[in-house]
Amino acid sequence: MRVLSAESPTPLRAVAPLLLDWYDRHARDLPWRAPPGTPAMDPYRVWLSEIMLQQTTVAAVRDYFLRFTGRWPTVEALAAADDAEVMAAWAGLGYYARARNLLATARAVARAGGFPTTREGLQALPGVGPYTSAAVAAIAFDRAETVVDGNVERVVARLFAVPTPLPAAKRELGTLAATLTPAQRPGDFAQAMMDLGATICTPRSPACGICPLVEPCAARAAGIQSDLPRRSPKAAKPVRTGTVWVALDAGRVLLERRPPKGLLGGTLGFPTTGWDGTDLPAPVAATWQDMGEVRHVFTHFELRLRVLRAAPEPAAVPGRGDWTQRSGFDAGALPGLMRKVWTLAR
Repeated sequence: MRVLSAESPTPLRAVAPLLLDWYDRHARDLPWRAPPGTPAMDPYRVWLSEIMLQQTTVAAVRDYFLRFTGRWPTVEALAAADDAEVMAAWAGLGYYARARNLLATARAVARAGGFPTTREGLQALPGVGPYTSAAVAAIAFDRAETVVDGNVERVVARLFAVPTPLPAAKRELGTLAATLTPAQRPGDFAQAMMDLGATICTPRSPACGICPLVEPCAARAAGIQSDLPRRSPKAAKPVRTGTVWVALDAGRVLLERRPPKGLLGGTLGFPTTGWDGTDLPAPVAATWQDMGEVRHVFTHFELRLRVLRAAPEPAAVPGRGDWTQRSGFDAGALPGLMRKVWTLAR
């Protein structure tokens, strides 16, 4: 059995043909993809999907992508969209800085008359980092860029039997992945690596028996494929606490738009304090009923938010936020945290 290594040029050359042949037959049908072998793709759809897929699953993104492209079919249409409408359409995908950067990039691209075609040019756009710029350059413009996400890291760690645990192994895995990237069909190769990791070379119980790269896989040869990639123990997330107020008044609900930058920036929700560094007073003079606690996990911390509800007198002045008619209130357009709050409070 051949074993893949950085010093074995024949197996290295064999990886791309083996994987592309498999991809031609088994590529996932995704709404932002062109069929295998298509020389170039719509950069708007590639970029939009990659931004949406950050920290999110394909299953969660599919419907959002179809709604976005149905409503804003071109980057020019998105550039002309109202900020609040885009933020509402983004609700549920999380990481709202991405939505703000989405609009900033769409407007920059519309002004420039199109997307940059190189990784360097793409990475200069708001919110476009090394991974996204490489993905758009490879998939949309057929540039020979190496695209490395979590799926690709897992495939490469097993192909080369890399013992170094993540995240310390990231640089090494990126270097090894670059040795596999072909000059021909680099976009298809990038998507094939992602598909392989998502459907066959999965985190648990990889399906080695049907893997196109089973022969050159060093981890498979050593019988350690299920143990890789190794991971360093995660540190416990710090806990933040705060208060959120849900005020209802004669068919109305009190809502407040958050500052454009920072946590949940630019989104609509219920007035809060404490957890985000603020120390703000309750929005109305009323007797508040303690409804319990909601918990929500952000990337860097866990939030425990005390939910207080009140039905103030109609003449009460909020002091902060604005009354919104319940008939026009859509809880589904709120961020995930605020939807949890509404579910508990109502």
